[in-house]
Amino acid sequence: MATDLSIPKNTIAILQKYNFNFQKKFGQNFLIDSHVLDKIIQAADINQEDFVLEIGPGIGTMTQYLCRYAREVAAVEIDKNLIPILNETLSDYQNVEIIHKDILKTDLIHLVQQKNSGKPIKIVANLPYYITTPIIMGLFENHVPAHSITVMVQKEVADRMQAEPGSKDYGALSLAVQYYARPQLVANVPPNCFMPRPNVGSAVIRLTKHQAPPVSVEDESLMFRMIRASFNQRRKTLANGLNNAGNIPASKEQIQKSILSLGVPANIRGEALTLEQFAALSNRIRHIS
Repeated sequence: MATDLSIPKNTIAILQKYNFNFQKKFGQNFLIDSHVLDKIIQAADINQEDFVLEIGPGIGTMTQYLCRYAREVAAVEIDKNLIPILNETLSDYQNVEIIHKDILKTDLIHLVQQKNSGKPIKIVANLPYYITTPIIMGLFENHVPAHSITVMVQKEVADRMQAEPGSKDYGALSLAVQYYARPQLVANVPPNCFMPRPNVGSAVIRLTKHQAPPVSVEDESLMFRMIRASFNQRRKTLANGLNNAGNIPASKEQIQKSILSLGVPANIRGEALTLEQFAALSNRIRHIS
């Protein structure tokens, strides 16, 4: 019978058995709290019909839980030193495939086609904090078919994902995530739920993919260039930020007129605009000849 890795002494024992050393470059913090694991499984709404992709399984603590509830699990792990550990800790489960790859270099579209006939999957992860944003944005921008992404992230990143206009946490990540999905905070998780303990608080957040974008935008690339430009220099006005970007196809005067056409002040900052307003502004600027 598989060893329950949510019990800290069992995690310590398996790490000592394999003489495992935590790799700072991979941002490794293993979850050791069964209550948090239960919350993740519940929030992800895993059932026997689901194919689940887990990013960064570590020693397989959450993978064990996923295997009990899902039809099939693919666990993508970058650290070669964890592969023999995973082979042991998951040996009781016939419905899991361990994939030794970098998630950022994995053809997930092909994986979903192969494992789930291209139908949307559920994604679950305890993400390394240093690479959270590239992973999540990669899933969105590459249009990986997914119902939801339920992830453990740094608390401040979770706050940014669900932030509203005008708040200190509101930024390019807020707009990008909310364009692709509906964020919902599941639980705050203190450092003592991990081994080793991180220096920051964590949170579980579920991102439920929109079936269609919540706003009408004609050129996604232009809109996101404008969003990035407006937050690269937060203290500047939106007009100055866009004018300084160098990759917005409009003069400063045209930018100012487009901003005024939204019914907002010419000196407004980007942090005050909603996703809908950014979409409308990008549509206006796209039609400037």
